[in-house]
Amino acid sequence: MSGTLYVVATPIGNLEDITLRALRVLREVDVIAVEDTRRTARLLNHHGISTRTISFHAHNARSRVPQLIGRLQGGTSVALVTDAGTPGISDPGLELVQAAIATGIAVDPVPGASAPLTALVASGFPMVPFTLFGFPPHRSKARISWLQGVCATDHTFSFFEAPHRIAATLTEAAVLLGSRPIILAREITKVHQEFMRGTASDLLEHLEGPRGEFTVIVSPSINTHKDNVLKASDEDVVREFWRLTETGRASRREAVRLVAEGCGRSSKDVYSAIERSKKLG
Repeated sequence: MSGTLYVVATPIGNLEDITLRALRVLREVDVIAVEDTRRTARLLNHHGISTRTISFHAHNARSRVPQLIGRLQGGTSVALVTDAGTPGISDPGLELVQAAIATGIAVDPVPGASAPLTALVASGFPMVPFTLFGFPPHRSKARISWLQGVCATDHTFSFFEAPHRIAATLTEAAVLLGSRPIILAREITKVHQEFMRGTASDLLEHLEGPRGEFTVIVSPSINTHKDNVLKASDEDVVREFWRLTETGRASRREAVRLVAEGCGRSSKDVYSAIERSKKLG
């Protein structure tokens, strides 16, 4: 008889945010597949759990998935956990779950903490519908293309970003998001928990040496037509150009390029909008 794959949500910061069922499952399974053995060890030690762990992350998923499936088929019970929160979101957990389903192995979810849902509740934005997009691409060109797609979402949506890339991502998203309110959530449930509120442009002014992974929640668009999100007005274009140049974040040439790529317009079109504003001003 095959074992069971338990998909166990773990705390996103505060070690108290774990269910009694999750603790029982982690004690009773034969092995726990973890993203980072050292990080999970802190949680297990805190709760006095001595179950054996095995590493399972993006770099070894190709070999680990068949190994874990083999163990499950042999009757071993396995708990899957990620570094924090619910497995399967921006980690290789989904691959293991899909493989288990494909081979007829029982999958038993053990619900609990989730960073995007926790941040969403604190945002005050409408929660239905809601879309989670994960992490943007690392490279600027791919990230801008990705942002153009996700920022066309009319309803509330969320994505994650690393602290060393959050400023670049907000800079590239500012024209697309315009005046849409967003929140930046960091250190959720921890001592230094912080929810920063404002527009992308506003929040850029307050990012000083950001630490901790960010969960970004974007409010619904005021416009009802999806294409309007990508059609930034001349006023938005000019405002973002001057914000980039006056704060020293970019040279005039670089600012034009960033604004053009961010709003899906040509550099020539951005230059024209800037010149028109000078004549009007």
